[in-house]
Amino acid sequence: MANCCNCSAPLPPNTIKCEYCGSRNDIDLVGINFYTTHELDAARICPRCNIPLQTINLKTGDKFLIERCDACLGLFFDPGELEALLEASVTNVFAVNQTQLESINNSLRSGDYSVTYVKCPVCSQMMNRVNFGAKSGVIVDRCKDHGVWLDGGELRHLMEWMKAGGKLLDQQRREEQKKEQVAQEKKQLDSNDGCSTLGNYAGYGKFDDYGSTLRHQDADLFDLVRSAIGFFLR
Repeated sequence: MANCCNCSAPLPPNTIKCEYCGSRNDIDLVGINFYTTHELDAARICPRCNIPLQTINLKTGDKFLIERCDACLGLFFDPGELEALLEASVTNVFAVNQTQLESINNSLRSGDYSVTYVKCPVCSQMMNRVNFGAKSGVIVDRCKDHGVWLDGGELRHLMEWMKAGGKLLDQQRREEQKKEQVAQEKKQLDSNDGCSTLGNYAGYGKFDDYGSTLRHQDADLFDLVRSAIGFFLR
């Protein structure tokens, strides 16, 4: 459990605001990544505070630029950046710790904000609320064109979720869904093949001019009669 940087009181789960002194704490980046502040190329507005976001460079090897609000400490990631940061920050996870995942979710609070839709910092369109992965407990705000917004404290929660094997669990769930889909498609194909085989076995298979089926044993006779009629009508 993190402690308040101002009064050292323990911070409740899923919040960055101290209940004792009211200070906001940067628990997402402090001690995780060293970063520097850069000037904004184009203004991106915080969906919570309605002020310009800071552009910061996370020191993860190469240049890694994201946006952060200096007031609420929320973070905005361009498409793919959040996943890349999690991959770079959390490594060597080879098993799913169900007990730890359940503990993370059981300690989850409602957070510092009510359930509301917020605007994308880039295009100002309302973003979709999406559950990040399997059992992460974090509902992120996502703009399909421009990226993902995390409220303060949610990045740390996602890192704890990933360390407990949350990403592995999500991958297992996706693989199971693909297998179920393949099995359903195979079952449908087998069902269609069975109907076709049953039709051929019953003697159906040849079609007349209107699309109706004819029995094989009657098809030759029908052709013979039609040819005879055509001969006499010449």
